[in-house]
Amino acid sequence: MRLARMLSTLVFAVAALLVGTSVAYADVDAQVTKLSHGNAASRLTSAGITWSSSGGCSDRNNSTCTSFEQVNLASIQGAGVLKNASGCALHITGGTETGHASGTYSHWNGYKLDFRMSTCLTNYVTRTFTSIGGGKWQAASGNIYYNETNHWDVTYYNCGGC
Repeated sequence: MRLARMLSTLVFAVAALLVGTSVAYADVDAQVTKLSHGNAASRLTSAGITWSSSGGCSDRNNSTCTSFEQVNLASIQGAGVLKNASGCALHITGGTETGHASGTYSHWNGYKLDFRMSTCLTNYVTRTFTSIGGGKWQAASGNIYYNETNHWDVTYYNCGGC
């Protein structure tokens, strides 16, 4: 598994060099910085990014809430990078709350954020990043943008150039 990740990182780095793009990959085994809901919410507000929950709450253990408890700092920074690069208004509809699919790079583990679908965001993602099939686009940073029809599910392996 470690060898596969190393080879994958090497392939992306070589590809980035061939197209003249600088890519910074975090070691996926490195410790990540986790944020409290309050700290993440403050950072998002400062970046001009809004969020909501169908339940009007932020309890991580309630699937109708939108929580940022234990979100990775890189995910919050990545959202700010996306807002600045795209020029789009961003609205988060999913964070680290229960109810999402499990896995290493999951919402619960702080790697994923869901963004409300918008024409601006869709145009930016599909025109800027590389289609990798199945409704997914990959940024030069390695972060993955998945069009789930009613929202964008974004996996932040790193902050995407912060």
